[in-house]
Amino acid sequence: MRTHRRFDAYALQRASLRVLRPITIVVLLAICLVPFWYMVVLSVRPIEELLCDPARLWLDLGELDLGTYLAVLLPTDQGGQGFGGFMLNSGIVALSSVVLALAIAIPGAYAIARLPVPGRGRISAVFLASYLFPSIIIAIPLFVVLTRMGLRGSLVGLVAVYAAQTVPVAIYMLRNYLESVPVSIEEAGLVDGLSRYGVMWRLSLRLSLPSIMATGLFVFMIAWNEFLFALLFLVDSPGKWTVSLGLSRLSGGLEVPATVLMAGSVVLTLPIVVIFFATERLLTGGLTAGAEKG
Repeated sequence: MRTHRRFDAYALQRASLRVLRPITIVVLLAICLVPFWYMVVLSVRPIEELLCDPARLWLDLGELDLGTYLAVLLPTDQGGQGFGGFMLNSGIVALSSVVLALAIAIPGAYAIARLPVPGRGRISAVFLASYLFPSIIIAIPLFVVLTRMGLRGSLVGLVAVYAAQTVPVAIYMLRNYLESVPVSIEEAGLVDGLSRYGVMWRLSLRLSLPSIMATGLFVFMIAWNEFLFALLFLVDSPGKWTVSLGLSRLSGGLEVPATVLMAGSVVLTLPIVVIFFATERLLTGGLTAGAEKG
C-alpha cells in the first residue's frame, strides 16, 4: 500500500509539472515581452491615434509611422534628437570597457585560480564583496579624482570607471571557470616546455573562451545601460553623452511626444536584447560553468 501511494503521489507530481510548466513559461514570457511590445507599438503609432486610444496593444499596418525613429536618430542640427551620436558614444565606451576589464580580470583570475597566492580565497571574497556596495558610495571620490586628473567630461574617464566597477565580479566569474579546467592539461604543457604565460595563453584561456565571452557580455551590458556615472562625469559635455543620458533628456522634455520617447527607449533597449538572444547559450553556459567549484 505504501509503495502504491508513493507511486500515485509521484505520478500526480509529474502530471502537475507537465501542466504547470508551460503555463509558467507563458506567464513569464508575457510579463517580459508585453511591456516591450507595447513600447514598440507606441513608438510607431501616430501621435493623434495614440491620444485617441493609448491602451491598444495591436498595430494596424496602415498607421505604421517610422518617422519617430528618424527624429530620434538624426543629429540635433537636422531637427533630430542626436541618438545616432549617443549610440556611437555608448558603443565606444562599452567595447572599450570590455577590453580593459578583461585585460585586467583575465590575468588576475588566473593568478587566483592557479598560482600559489597567499590568501587567494580571501582575496576572491573581497573582490566579490566590493561589488556589493552601492555605486553612490564611490561616486564623489571618483568625481574628485577624475577632476584632478583632467578626465571629467571625457569618455576615457568613463571607461576607466566602468572597468574598475566591473573588474571585481569579472575576476570572480573567470576564477570559477579557470578552476574547472583540469590541472593535468597545464602540467602537460609545462612538461612540453611552455612557460606559465604560454600555458595560460595557449591552453587555459582557449578552454575558457565561453566564460570569457560571457563575462565580456556582462561588462558590455553594464556599460551600455549605466546612468549614474555617465550623468556625473558627462553632464557638462553633451557631445559625449551616452544613449542613457539622451533618453533621460527625452523623458524630461515637456515638448517631446510620447512616440518619440518610446522610440528612444526602443533604440536603447534593442541592441542589448539582440545581443542577449544571439548569445544566450554562450552567456548561460559561461555563467554556470564551474559553478560546482565556486
